[in-house]
This record gives sequence, C-alpha cells and structure tokens, in this order.
Amino acid sequence: MVQTSTSKRTVELITVDTALAAVKAGLKESQNLGANVSIAVYNSLLTLVAFAHGDDAPPHSVQTSKRKAQTAASIRRPTGTFADHLAVALPLASGNLLTNLGGGLPIRFGGDHVGAIGVGGGTVEQDIAIAKAALSAIGAEPID
Repeated sequence: MVQTSTSKRTVELITVDTALAAVKAGLKESQNLGANVSIAVYNSLLTLVAFAHGDDAPPHSVQTSKRKAQTAASIRRPTGTFADHLAVALPLASGNLLTNLGGGLPIRFGGDHVGAIGVGGGTVEQDIAIAKAALSAIGAEPID
C-alpha cells in the first residue's frame, strides 16, 4: 500500500502540565466564588487528562464535570448552547456521554482545538466563570 500525505493527520492535544494548571486555576477560582466543584479536562480525542473532585464538592459533580468536558471537546463549542429540542435529545442520543448543562468550554491555542474543560457542582453561572478563569490562567483563547 502506498501512503501519501493524505494517509495520516496530526492531532493537537492539550498537555498534562497544561491540563493540571487549568484544574489548579479552576479550583482557586472556585474558592474565590465559594463554590464546591469538580473539574475535568479532556483532550480533543475525549481522553481524560486531568481531574479533581474539590473538597466538599457534591458527588454528582464528578460525572457532570466529565460530561461537560466531553461534550465541549466533542462539539468544539460551549455546553449549554443547544436549542431546547436538541438539549433533551443530546444525552439520549449519546448514551449519556454528552450534556447541555452549562460549564463546559473548548480549549484552543492559536486556533487549534486541543481539548475542553468541564466544571460541575456550582450554579451554572459559577461553573462557567470557573471554566473561563481556568482558560485565562493557562493562556487559552477566550470563549464567549
């Protein structure tokens, strides 16, 4: 078999060090906001790279943070942005892998999608603010 330049591709992935820095920055912001959260960072291939279950974070935040990150990594846009009719179908169609709960943001550097962060356990507003603070701390492109 002859391989050509179209036989392979390069995938940009977030590094472990950067993912850990995002989690650490997110936990710091959660303390500033008085929110007890879990934070997950997945790469663009939907592999968990870094995770923390904050002190006193509710048990369900483990799964919600992971699902938010998986969704944002997969669809490459913030969670919570689907129309109502799609929001209900999303978890059903994906076997509960994906969610429309706000708090998941894609991570981009120089236009390259490298993964996503998901925050769960606070209010939607707190989760989004924590995710945005984490992106800012690691120098990722801001997401609106």
